[in-house]
Amino acid sequence: MIPLRDTIPSDRFPAVTVTLICINALIFLAELNIGSRELAQVFQQWGIVPLRFTHPRLQSGFNYVTFLSSMFLHGGWMHVVGNMWSLWIFGDNVEDRMGRMGFLCFYLISGLAAGVGHVLTNPYSSVPTVGASGAIAGVMGAYLLLFPHARVVTLIPIVIFLQVVHLPAVFFLGFWFLSQVFSGAISLATSGANSGGVAWWAHIGGFVVGALWALVLKQRTPRRLRRRTSRYYDDDDDWW
Repeated sequence: MIPLRDTIPSDRFPAVTVTLICINALIFLAELNIGSRELAQVFQQWGIVPLRFTHPRLQSGFNYVTFLSSMFLHGGWMHVVGNMWSLWIFGDNVEDRMGRMGFLCFYLISGLAAGVGHVLTNPYSSVPTVGASGAIAGVMGAYLLLFPHARVVTLIPIVIFLQVVHLPAVFFLGFWFLSQVFSGAISLATSGANSGGVAWWAHIGGFVVGALWALVLKQRTPRRLRRRTSRYYDDDDDWW
């Protein structure tokens, strides 16, 4: 399933969301201008390498910087485009609800929590992990709690045909989260916590932190703001 857009327009220009997208894009363009060997060294130095945090001889204060720096590095076009597209779709509304500085703090903390989750579930991996996926998973978790009645316009490939459907955000994001949990469980069961690959548990950690943050925020938000999305949602609408 490929999200195309959501059905809730933002009330104001999402300055932080756009700035984060621009920063990630500029850093990725810089990555394209260096050789593959040099890029591998950059990932090794500035990405999260779990073994550095669990091996006594490799531990150092510098390692903790990588929890932040890894969030702005990406391994390829599909990686960066997919992440930034998801941030664009879900970030503007979450930024609306949290405020610009609140959203920035939330985004960074979600990414840091995702990195911690990855280290805890892959303690002996020497493979560097990069990407904003964990932070964006936090945004998606917050969106699920803050805008449960929104709809996500989704492109679904069915054999050789493409179908565009309007899915409830609860279904789209809930399905995404469950797929991460399933894949994460499979990865631990089949190869243990020692291999590289997709950082499933970073996604899960970021999503959970985002949802919990939004749950607290939702309790503190005036009821009139919580009903803001109702005019974009009709219980009688057909999903298709």
